[in-house]
This record gives sequence, structure tokens and C-alpha cells, in this order.
Amino acid sequence: MRILIRTSKWAIWARRFGSLALPLTIIPVLLHREQLITSADFTVVEAVAAGVAALAVFLALGAFGRLWITGDQGWSKAGWGLFFGIVCLLPFAYLGYEAMRYPMVDEVTTDSADPLPLVSPVRVAPTGSPLRDEIAAIFPNAQTRSYPVDATEMFAIVDGLVEARGWDVRTRRAPPTALDIGQINAIAVTLFGWRDEVAIRVAGTALGSVIDMRSVPLGGFHDFGENGKRIEEFLVALDQKITLTLRDAPQAAAAPDTEAPPLPEGDDAE
Repeated sequence: MRILIRTSKWAIWARRFGSLALPLTIIPVLLHREQLITSADFTVVEAVAAGVAALAVFLALGAFGRLWITGDQGWSKAGWGLFFGIVCLLPFAYLGYEAMRYPMVDEVTTDSADPLPLVSPVRVAPTGSPLRDEIAAIFPNAQTRSYPVDATEMFAIVDGLVEARGWDVRTRRAPPTALDIGQINAIAVTLFGWRDEVAIRVAGTALGSVIDMRSVPLGGFHDFGENGKRIEEFLVALDQKITLTLRDAPQAAAAPDTEAPPLPEGDDAE
């Protein structure tokens, strides 16, 4: 007599939902980064993907319980469903963790008294004093910088760092002289495709130059700390670049003159 061993339907549906959640999670990110879908549509699709992934995990866990009791087939299907579901839920867990770590902000700036102008048509609500203090405590390196480097040279260094990060520059206004002001406005894209505008100001002074930054989210209900981290990372990189520049400058100035001295004039020059 042949004994029929069934395949658990829970396991089958766990793998099906897990297989559906994977492209439903990844493809919208690619479309969002390329601006083929709006941020609002991206949020809706990803919410659906999270629900499908959670359902896959639930079905997989239920399948494991039923398989243990009934002895049916489907362990591998349930395993794949659980794996796909967990993989798809990891980005949401990361974003949830970042949302708890960082406050919800409309901007991060090093100069709240004179915010840098933006080129994007976005309205930014003024940041209250308590929130500014919280931002300063969380991002201690997001502060105005002063360097003993003239504004024209400093602007070239800043421009190079912006280009190295692949930001989409919208305006670039170099300072005409060492005592003038220059500014760069660029669009930075986050890992998940949200866009932020970054403004960098280089102001020349008698002692060198002063650098201020402003980073503003252009969409989404939470920036997950991206703007503050971006300013800190950029300014720390700028600190390191200027340190190397100032360290190498005296060596270049102190390099020995390799040209031969001129011969004295007169009959004795032979």
C-alpha cells in the first residue's frame, strides 16, 4: 500500500509570498533612485512589500510547526519563504532603528542665523531652539569651519570633494576674489532613492575662509539622520584634506632651488 505524503500548503504559500516580496522590495528602490516613480508611490509600494514579507515569515513559521506535527513535506519551501521574508524585512528594520535614533528634522545647517539659499522649491519650517540643541548634540561635527586658506583655493577643494561624492551640482558660483563668497548647491541621493539638497558656502575673510553647510530633505516624512551624517562626513573629510594641504605646503615652499647660480660678469667668468 502506497503512503501519500502531502506538501504543506503553508510552506507552499510561504515560499510564494517570500518570492513575491523580494522583487517587490528591490525593484521600487531602483525605480525611485532613477526618479521613475515618486517618493509617495515608493512609500506605498514598499509598505505593501513589507506586509507581503511579514506574511511570508508568518506562514513559514506556521509551516514549520505543522510540518513538525504532521510529518508533511515542505521544509525547504518553508525555509526559503522564511529567508526571503527576513531579507526583505531587514531594510525596514534598519530604517526603523534609524528613525528611533535620530529626530525628525526639516534641515540640518551649520548657520541657523543665516541659512544658505536653496534652488529647490521646498518650504523649510524654522527649526526651534530645543531641536537645534538636540541636533548639535547628535551631530557635534556639523559646525562652521574656519581655515587659513583663501576662498578661491578653498572653493576648488570643496568643489573637488563634491564631485568625488557624485552629487548632482545645480549651481556653482566661485568667489571672484579671496575676500568674496562662493556657493555650491547640489542634489544628493540616499541609498533608498530619497533626494536631499546640499548647499555649501565658502566665505573669504582676512584670515582665510569660513565654510558653512546646509542639507535639506526634499521628500519623505523622516530623513533617518542622513542630512546630519552627510554634513559631518563632508566636513570631517574637508578637515583631513586641509590638514594634508597645509602639511605639504611648507615642504613645497622650502624645496631647494635647483637652478645653477648665474656666472659673474667680467674676464674672470671663464
